[in-house]
Amino acid sequence: MQKIEHIGIAVRDLAGSVPLFEKLLNTPCYKTEIVASEKVATAFFRQGETKIELLESTDPEGIIARFIEKKGEGLHHIAFEVADIEKEMKRLKEEGFILLNETPKDGADNKLVCFLHPKTTNGILIELCMERK
Repeated sequence: MQKIEHIGIAVRDLAGSVPLFEKLLNTPCYKTEIVASEKVATAFFRQGETKIELLESTDPEGIIARFIEKKGEGLHHIAFEVADIEKEMKRLKEEGFILLNETPKDGADNKLVCFLHPKTTNGILIELCMERK
């Protein structure tokens, strides 16, 4: 793993949360994107080399909607940048981590992604991401 690529924060409403984070971080949102496969709308902010990703569910039954219903708004995941996602997935699987997807899938911000099950990472949802070439 090379660095923290972004921190994902689940929010109920991007329209209200984007201005709040623009004030908090003192920087504008530089990108919004719908990720249909994950049923989320995203908004990105940059702080130095790290990004903050806000996630709003586009479906009342979506993963983010269920997360907020259960835990409320807040930290959803930490994403680490990797040089070779398939190699890192294989390594982590061999180390005993449970992958939530067996092959990399399309994520926001032109990334291939894979998530690790929180029950194998002390309750933290970890995302691996690699820039799509």
